[in-house]
Amino acid sequence: MAETILIKNIKELVQVEYQAVSMRAGKQMSELNTIKNAFLFIEDGKISAFGKMGQMPIFQESNQKEGFTTIDASGKMVFPSFCDSHTHLVYPESREIEYVDKIKGLSYEEIAKRGGGILNTARKMEDITEDELYESAMERLKEISLLGTGAVEIKSGYGLTPESEIKMLRAIKRLKEDSPLTIKSTFLGAHSIPTKYRGRQKDYVDLVINEMIPQVAGEDLADYIDVFCDKGFFTEEDTERILMAGLKYGLRPKIHANELDYSGGIQVGVKYNALSVDHLEYTGDKEINALLGSETMPTILPGAAFFLGMVYAPARKMIDAGLPVALASDFNPGSSPSGNMQLILSMGSILYKLTPEEAINAVTLNTAYAMGISDILGTIAIRKKANVFITNKIPTIEFMPYYYGSNKVETHILNGQIQ
Repeated sequence: MAETILIKNIKELVQVEYQAVSMRAGKQMSELNTIKNAFLFIEDGKISAFGKMGQMPIFQESNQKEGFTTIDASGKMVFPSFCDSHTHLVYPESREIEYVDKIKGLSYEEIAKRGGGILNTARKMEDITEDELYESAMERLKEISLLGTGAVEIKSGYGLTPESEIKMLRAIKRLKEDSPLTIKSTFLGAHSIPTKYRGRQKDYVDLVINEMIPQVAGEDLADYIDVFCDKGFFTEEDTERILMAGLKYGLRPKIHANELDYSGGIQVGVKYNALSVDHLEYTGDKEINALLGSETMPTILPGAAFFLGMVYAPARKMIDAGLPVALASDFNPGSSPSGNMQLILSMGSILYKLTPEEAINAVTLNTAYAMGISDILGTIAIRKKANVFITNKIPTIEFMPYYYGSNKVETHILNGQIQ
């Protein structure tokens, strides 16, 4: 049962919204509405009221209503919980040995060609049970919740067989039911080409279309569909075929695009009204022009580019051109083994030159849009779901991305309940 919570004496209430905004783009990304010396009132799992302390109504604390909690946030700030719109956090085990291969100079593509990478995890996926997947992923969800994440998208894609993909998606469905985090599920059967289908890529695409998608839709296991459209993986033609099949079952696209080269993935994503196109290391004028005016959220994954030593997506150029930008973790065992969205916020400013205001928009409202949930999460707004965190005592908003490496979340509230 949701608690009734009054948070008072908030040093600064961050990312407040008085009129509905689905995303912020271009110059608007510098806009960050805040209230100093504020209160926030939560009831029935939703945000009920907020404003300046001097305008705070008299709440009936004296009645000692059951479940009424008052929190004094003097010196502390309150933010909407992070929304992480791109993860692969359901996986069988870590891949630190490949990490050593990377240190020795092997590229992502070279490791994949040797049977490592995604294929390595796919082999291990065959032997793990659904219960084991669920339990290990639940621990990861608890970890990212402690760091301030309140909503997360989880992709399949480490199965690459009908049986293993369904096993992953069933585990994600259970996580949706049992975790306090808001979870979206994405079917990514086209994450890589299995070894036995090398040289017969079209046959694997047929398997995804004819066997996997109907079963995924029949069991209502996914909210979205994704394809790794990139050099050495799935072509534009493959991607279009898979997206068209998914759309027939009501699965809106999300695309892995342009991580390794100019793949055409961004343009395909826009053509099929993808909710987001993600990675985007190779993004030029043609790609930016394709995205302008579309409903597709460009999503950058700083952790993967950092971990793999890749070029960084041109976030500054994209924003200056008028685009929105979202930042997500890409939490996965091979190329971004961290779901710490505080670190992603810092990377947004340090590596991609986003101002703190732009970076905060990129990890809250814009990632909520990239998950299809900006109507209920991503900002502090009346009737939105009460997913917020209270920081430790911090001096300024800028301190959040500046002071990287430590957990600045003191209290996390999800669905109106203190965690």
